[in-house]
Amino acid sequence: MTHTNHRQGTLESLSKDWIVFMYAARGINHEGAGPKMQAFLHLALRHNPVNIGSPTIGNMYDTTTDKIMEGLAGATKVYAVFDDGAKAAALIMDAKEANLGVSVIVSGIFEEVEKICQTAGIKRHTAQCSLGVWGKTDHLPPPEILDITTMCGHGLVSFNLVRRMTDEVRKGNLNLEKAAVTLAKPCICGVFNPERAEELLERCLSAGI
Repeated sequence: MTHTNHRQGTLESLSKDWIVFMYAARGINHEGAGPKMQAFLHLALRHNPVNIGSPTIGNMYDTTTDKIMEGLAGATKVYAVFDDGAKAAALIMDAKEANLGVSVIVSGIFEEVEKICQTAGIKRHTAQCSLGVWGKTDHLPPPEILDITTMCGHGLVSFNLVRRMTDEVRKGNLNLEKAAVTLAKPCICGVFNPERAEELLERCLSAGI
């Protein structure tokens, strides 16, 4: 199961949102997995990710890429986010060639992920999807905000922070890029996509949020 399952949005928007990550399995291959995590992120960095990170270290907007790489000695999970399916596909090809022996997971549009697997000559092991949000959904903010906040699967990007960023952009205190980076910082895993967030913030502004 992955906390990147719950991203919301239109197909057009989600087509610019790809997360490729490596998970070691506790009790099976987690011991000594750090160098493999480093190797995987080195491969990811070849393809210009818009974010990378690891839960115990942080993401590339609240620390540096060098510090992330240095801190991976005991890591068992790493993430890379791309704004283009072709970049994600290139990383999958590299990961197949490297054969690091640790599971690789891709979050993206099902049909496109399947095409990537076919092109790479690999068979998808498992597919998972979110069943959505149940309960008192009338208590939720509008979808324009949820499209942004669901990019942090641990809920560390708050609804009110999104509202504050749109307000700051509207007042001219921040541009869209800086507002998106501010939203990316709390998502310590590094699965937040600031490039997509810029477009979604613009949508919030158009909706008067």
